[in-house]
Amino acid sequence: MSDIMSILQSAYATAPLTPTNTKYTPVDPTSYQGTWSGTYSNNQKFELTISDVNGFRAQVKYQSGSTVKYQSVLIKDQSFRIGDTKFILTKAGKAQVKNVITDPATGSTYLDTATATQS
Repeated sequence: MSDIMSILQSAYATAPLTPTNTKYTPVDPTSYQGTWSGTYSNNQKFELTISDVNGFRAQVKYQSGSTVKYQSVLIKDQSFRIGDTKFILTKAGKAQVKNVITDPATGSTYLDTATATQS
């Protein structure tokens, strides 16, 4: 447990604080709404269903394997977070999805990045 705490402490100490001055602004609902799917590098498939986009708010369902998460999100800078997953709209119909994966055997974590396609 102390190893985890020391890693977190050093990460917070070295991470630059870069506050954003951008405000929440309404987004184009058609750019986000729909089903987004892709596959992580470990061949784990994922799917995000984005609905009820209104202004900069949306309802999101994330599913990957046995993990299912539902959340209301705020879209800012063309991205949002749902749990340990970040969705970043890169261009029309394409997005980058970053997910923190925890290895159940070792407890170690790593960041997995994948491309999602809107359908």
